[in-house]
Amino acid sequence: MRPLILPVLLFPLLAHGVPELDQGDPVAGKSLHDKDCISCHQRMYGGDGSRIYTRDGRVLSDKLELLQRVAACNAQMNTGWFPDEEAHVARYLNQQYYQFKQ
Repeated sequence: MRPLILPVLLFPLLAHGVPELDQGDPVAGKSLHDKDCISCHQRMYGGDGSRIYTRDGRVLSDKLELLQRVAACNAQMNTGWFPDEEAHVARYLNQQYYQFKQ
């Protein structure tokens, strides 16, 4: 009976779901990005930090990977964003730099 416990406990999380990138607000995302991301990216790449998105060899190839990267940065930098705020930032980045269609 124990193997059934984990799926039962995770069901509310799955039912609630994760916000989709297309549901994000790019205006809110830009504000969060400018407040919490730019200084780190400037330290890494200099200038305005946007080179992190446009450099050769960037590894993101779709919307899901973009959402995952934003979530990883959120956790790493301890910004405290909620999943809907991550979706805002991801949508802003997709509109501004990536233009993933799928």
